[in-house]
Amino acid sequence: MKIAIAQINPTIGDLVGNAQKILEAAQRAASGGARLLLTPELSLCGYPPRDLLLNPSFVEAMNITLQNLAQDLPANLAVLVGTVEQNINAHTNGGKSLFNSIALLENSEVKQVFHKRLLPTYDVFDERRYFDPGLQANYFTLDNINIGVTICEDLWNDEEFWGKRTYAVNPIADLAILGVDLIVNLSASPYTAGKQQFRETMLKYSAVRFQQPIIYANQVGGNDDLIFDGRSFALNRQGEIICRARGFEADLLAIEFDEAVRDLQLSSLAPVYESEDEEIWQALVLGVRDYARKCRFSKVVLGLSGGIDSALVAAIATAALGQENVLGVLMPSPYSSEHSISDALALAENLGIKTDTLPIGELMQGFDRTLANLFADTEFGLAEENIQSRIRGNLLMAIANKFGYLLLSTGNKSEMAVGYCTLYGDMNGGLAVIADVPKTRVYSLCHWLNQNKEIIPNNVLTKAPSAELKPGQLDQDSLPPYEILDDILQRLIHNYQSAAQIVAAGHDSVIVNRVIQMVARAEFKRRQAPPGLKITDRAFGTGWRMPIASNWVGIKNAYQTQTTPTPTLVCWDGQNAHPQIK
Repeated sequence: MKIAIAQINPTIGDLVGNAQKILEAAQRAASGGARLLLTPELSLCGYPPRDLLLNPSFVEAMNITLQNLAQDLPANLAVLVGTVEQNINAHTNGGKSLFNSIALLENSEVKQVFHKRLLPTYDVFDERRYFDPGLQANYFTLDNINIGVTICEDLWNDEEFWGKRTYAVNPIADLAILGVDLIVNLSASPYTAGKQQFRETMLKYSAVRFQQPIIYANQVGGNDDLIFDGRSFALNRQGEIICRARGFEADLLAIEFDEAVRDLQLSSLAPVYESEDEEIWQALVLGVRDYARKCRFSKVVLGLSGGIDSALVAAIATAALGQENVLGVLMPSPYSSEHSISDALALAENLGIKTDTLPIGELMQGFDRTLANLFADTEFGLAEENIQSRIRGNLLMAIANKFGYLLLSTGNKSEMAVGYCTLYGDMNGGLAVIADVPKTRVYSLCHWLNQNKEIIPNNVLTKAPSAELKPGQLDQDSLPPYEILDDILQRLIHNYQSAAQIVAAGHDSVIVNRVIQMVARAEFKRRQAPPGLKITDRAFGTGWRMPIASNWVGIKNAYQTQTTPTPTLVCWDGQNAHPQIK
């Protein structure tokens, strides 16, 4: 039996368009001799549909589209399609009104429907909000081959691999007990850096443990803040990967199931990425391309400061949309250095993108005059610095509104974490491209990008980071060196370490405490930020659900193993921290 995987890029809510993609893949698969076609989880509506599922007319339209698709599919091809089904017993027995389901379509009919058994509610997932879990193992028989059906999370509960159980049942174990010949998994598994290697390791363990060949079909494409990397793959009973689809693009794979040995045979293997930087780059490019396309934007605009963050975002946008569709705007102030302008222009020349220059000095003077009486007898400070950023944000929004461009914001994760960004200023935008990329990774990506030729000007890579909102300003006037800051943030945000644990790892206690305070205080800013593309397991997006009004600060809680001082402000001088309380 030849089995095909349709690694499609659905648009959420585009039922007709998604059905057409499934149909086209089915026609190609059938012409290649396939007997069974696999599509991703919720392939008919796209994942995640979120509260569209609360609309009965949307659910009804999905069912009609499914029936129509069944009529259109090629003869002698069975197709597994991700959809939803009504829970007809919900009104009498309680529970949610829908199941997350897979429909088996064959000979113009919906032959069987299988329900997802494990419903995740962590990170970006909230499936218990919409779905009831399926209660039985799912399988069907096709040409005397018994095929077990699982949906995404159903694979992620092998208690021997994890050392614990997250859910009461293990669908893979249940299918192995039933003696199926093959297990397929239809997934919509969002991308995070390094996740593919983990998926392959996990499923290798399950394939060997249960002596089951496994085919994993994953969605590809960007949907809002989530990026789906595809990279569908299959393993034989020995846990060997026998095929792998391409990453970050649609693909169609064919795999042969040998009925004599009851196992999958070696097929095509897309190469793995040479580095994590290359993988992250591909993810961000796909995320920008799909966000723009699916939100019906053809062109983007961004501010070019001459700094490394805007340089990286401009490079990503150019790769995603083409140089003719990217506009970089220079907005120098009296505090802008000469090299900031020249570096921005050099970047634009390297990328081949158009630029416009809008000096903001006169606008700053206008604000000064308007606020002169109100600000009289006060010192120049954050309010005046932020006016510059807000002038720039206003100009960029005006351009975006006037010409229908998507405004890309350029702040990185390190800045978003500690609030080193300006509301209604540099945070303006429709998409925050690198909001989940720490500053140290920004540098790493730019060095990777420059490995064959200079794209990011060398001076951008070597000069000290600065917002240039006052004379001689450097980021390290307000923040610790980024290599220190990013390690603290990794431990705090991703590893959930306490202040005491971070200090025990070698960090200065005053710096640690201050960073934790800054992260907590910046929550109100992050709540008002544009959606940011997710590339890590803990992003400031859909899966980040922190309160704004809260008095829980890690360094103050009574459950720590040690107490440390909590200054209200720390200034950093050069490479060494010199705390000053103000």
